This record gives sequence, C-alpha cells and structure tokens, in this order.
Amino acid sequence: MYTVVERELELKLVLSPERSIPVPARLSFRTDDPYAVHITFHIGSDHPVNWTFARELLVEGVFRPCGHGDVRVWPTKVGGRSVVLMALSSPDGDALLEAPAAQVSAWLERTLRAVPPGSEAEQLGIDRGLAELLAPTPADDLWLRDPWPSDESKDGE
Repeated sequence: MYTVVERELELKLVLSPERSIPVPARLSFRTDDPYAVHITFHIGSDHPVNWTFARELLVEGVFRPCGHGDVRVWPTKVGGRSVVLMALSSPDGDALLEAPAAQVSAWLERTLRAVPPGSEAEQLGIDRGLAELLAPTPADDLWLRDPWPSDESKDGE
C-alpha cells in the first residue's frame, strides 16, 4: 500500500514578460516512487501533459536555481509575489511555468513528511529485496557441492 500526496493549483505559462496564460495543474507524489514528483498539466485537450522529475530538484529549486537540460527550477519574485519558475524542454517544445512558491512549498513539505529525505531507499525496500534475492536457498547447496567427487581414496591406498 502506498500514499499519494496531491495538490491542484493554477500555474502560469509565461509567453512573454508581459503575457501569461493560466494552466490548471496537479502536483503528485507517491510513496512507492519516492524519488519523483509528477506534474500533470490540463491544457484543454483530451490528453493532459505529464512531466516527471526528481523531487530533490523541486525541493532545491524553491531555494536556489538548479537543474540543467530538460528541467530547470529557480525561485524569484514577480510583482512582489514569491514564485517558482520551471523551465521544461522536450523535443515537442519548451515551456516556462510560474508556480506560487507558498503552495509548492506547502505541498513539498507534505511529501517530505510522507517520505523524509534520505529514507527513499528504505521506502522502496531495495536492501530487503537484495537480501531476499541473494539469500542462499536449499538448491544452492546442490550447486555448491563438487559434482565430481575425487576417485582417490582418502586413506592413501
């Protein structure tokens, strides 16, 4: 069983310094995928646009510029409001999105309570899974025995 932490909010797609359009979005975090955050953009089509990237990138991006390549995140002020900007790049195009910093931070805080930083691997059970995978089984004893016992006599005959 896993927990989902979601938040609906309105982002702004920045078209130019003077113009932006609202984009309804959903932030989603699942405890069975603890390293990732998912953002679904509802753009008025039959198929929403989904992005997945590292939770750590968004956490850091609330405080300082970070990321490179397809996802870059940084805090700034727009009209006296604290916002988080996300620059997303794909083969289909680029987008600059503005999110209210307080709402993103509150949602991130909920994800960090659900799975504290540094405990993601425990949540996934990687160590437990490796231990089970590498644990010896009775069949291993058959494989580890010498399949061709020596014909030589032990008492030196």
